[in-house]
Amino acid sequence: MGPPPGPLTWSDEFDGAAGAPPDPARWRLETGGSGWGNGELQYYTDSPSNASTDGEGHLVITARRENPADYRCHYGRCEYTSARLITADRFAQQHGRFEARLRIPGGQGTWPAFWMLGQDIFGSEPWPASGEIDVMENVGKEPGTVWGSLHGPGYSGADAIHASTTLPDGERFADGFHTFTVDWAPGAITWYVDGVEYSRRTPDDTSGDPWVFDDPFFLLLNLAVGGDWPGPPDESTPLPARMVVDHVRAYAWEAGGTP
Repeated sequence: MGPPPGPLTWSDEFDGAAGAPPDPARWRLETGGSGWGNGELQYYTDSPSNASTDGEGHLVITARRENPADYRCHYGRCEYTSARLITADRFAQQHGRFEARLRIPGGQGTWPAFWMLGQDIFGSEPWPASGEIDVMENVGKEPGTVWGSLHGPGYSGADAIHASTTLPDGERFADGFHTFTVDWAPGAITWYVDGVEYSRRTPDDTSGDPWVFDDPFFLLLNLAVGGDWPGPPDESTPLPARMVVDHVRAYAWEAGGTP
């Protein structure tokens, strides 16, 4: 992976004090226990117990087996809490490099993600027509594998355009920090882990369905518990589970750049 394709346009280095909430100028915390379209089991809160800086340059998103406020979920009384951060109304960008350095938790039923949604999702283009770029997803039962995906009209959910990469020799992503990156150029999106490319997609990969990746997208970080893909936690799941975020950065895509 070469140098950034343009200047830094947005970042969070998470330099807040221990126990401080995420910077409200950069992030909004979404709340609720609807299942979020995936049958997820957690209630997303706006509590520092679920998302706060650690005083050492990290954001920690923590999923807990608890229900301190009698939260209600789609299946009844919620069994878990966690956090979901988005930059909608604060930052969105069309094309560029987007990266996060993360340590993900691992464990059956955990589902951490760093991803992007087209900002038109709130208006004229509901999902999946608005588009979705998944920079990194992991289901904890596959501790050495991460996925990068595109969702759009005709290729969403289980039918998304996706690819995965797996660490060698049985290594687990939970054992250390890794950097997850997409280079999003006009007409091509390329995925990297620790600077090594593992997938590249162009409009030819949509099989004639619309390529919906030429509008501004905003960023999301979340740690889900359970859901249709990972399945529920079990007695082996280490809870609380923590996704530790060292930084999130976005760079512009300057004219003439190539991925």
